Amino acid sequence: MCMAWDSTRPVPWRRLIREWIIYVAFASVAFVFIYRDDLQLGLFAGLFASGPMYLLFGAVLAKFGYARKTFKDLRNERDNAAASKTPAPTITSTGRAKPAPTRRTSSGPSSPRKGNKPSRR
Repeated sequence: MCMAWDSTRPVPWRRLIREWIIYVAFASVAFVFIYRDDLQLGLFAGLFASGPMYLLFGAVLAKFGYARKTFKDLRNERDNAAASKTPAPTITSTGRAKPAPTRRTSSGPSSPRKGNKPSRR
């Protein structure tokens, strides 16, 4: 599905700027630790030059309709999937919930022995 340019789509400037600032902070700390002995101004100049490029690229993507999911959206999807996946406990005739199968109870006594060895008695 191809999305066309739409000049009325909003650009999340605040989010783009916040993400870029977080990136600059982590990269600056990494540069300080990695280039401790040979720290140059060019490293940080390149980092700050990446800001306008990142914002421009993000704005163009937003105009084409790209919207990355937030952590909140991802958590909601995960919680909804987990809620729909968990089955309700099975109630037996005694009124108690059926226990989860364990290693000792999952195969049952009537399962055939694996391999060609005769059964030990």
